[in-house]
Amino acid sequence: MCEGASAWGSCVLVSSRPTHHTMKLRIAVQSKGRLNEDTMALLAESGIKVSSSKRTLLVAARKFPMEVLYLRDDDIPETVTDGVADIGVVGLNEYLERQGDADIVKKLGFGGCRLSIAIPKEHEYTGPQWLQGRKIATSYPVILRRWLEEQGVQAHIHVITGSVEISTGIGLADAIFDIVSSGATLVSNNLKEVEVVLESEAVLIAHKNLPAEKREILDKLIFRMDAVMTAADKRYVLMNAPKDCVEQIVAVLPGVKSPTIMPLAQDGWCSIHTVLDESCFWDIIGKLKEAGAQGILVLPIEKMIL
Repeated sequence: MCEGASAWGSCVLVSSRPTHHTMKLRIAVQSKGRLNEDTMALLAESGIKVSSSKRTLLVAARKFPMEVLYLRDDDIPETVTDGVADIGVVGLNEYLERQGDADIVKKLGFGGCRLSIAIPKEHEYTGPQWLQGRKIATSYPVILRRWLEEQGVQAHIHVITGSVEISTGIGLADAIFDIVSSGATLVSNNLKEVEVVLESEAVLIAHKNLPAEKREILDKLIFRMDAVMTAADKRYVLMNAPKDCVEQIVAVLPGVKSPTIMPLAQDGWCSIHTVLDESCFWDIIGKLKEAGAQGILVLPIEKMIL
């Protein structure tokens, strides 16, 4: 059995703390799954490289004073609360369910899902009072209990791990409270979603009493993440247009404070450069062409510092 196996399984814990004098920020990350993939992608895009190893729990990052601690997602809130890790990436649903006492410092925009009440399709749902006295199966009793109290409803909570959605079909419960993404699993189990209790996404949490040196590293990390996330849905748009059409084109561009306008070699023509949300580009492309824009070029933005 390798060192630390009794606490962490059959993996190797490389180091409990840095052995040299450079202070490092320790981040707890889900060991596998979609949240792990999205977190590591965000770190990589932020210029923080981390080698992957299925047997290593603690890995030092390159070119940034950070080390990554790989854990189960439901262990992360307590690990950060206790100060074993300085920061962590975890679903908001897990953070609230584990009642972690850490600061939420940033919403990360991925890992989106919702926690919802679902009941068999054949029943008519009349509101939260429909649940009065009924049995609800869930893996999230803390969040459910809090919501029921807010609604003034008394129900029987049956805690179950694993396939919560089959609970009504086998007569174990009258309703379920579980994670919903696409809703396909509900449909396949003859259920319908009737109440959205919590909209969840991945969040960055931090220990409440980080020393100043680690807080400074965290601020640098957030700065990098902001630059990546701000650019994620933005596009750099270039177009050519006759000078007498510039005013009409600028009027079409939404939320533009001051687009860049440069003269072209051809007399009477200029190039207009701006940044647009990708979601609105296709809504205005026709208007830009009608206003006189030509040769429209759309480029992705890797980083964006505001």
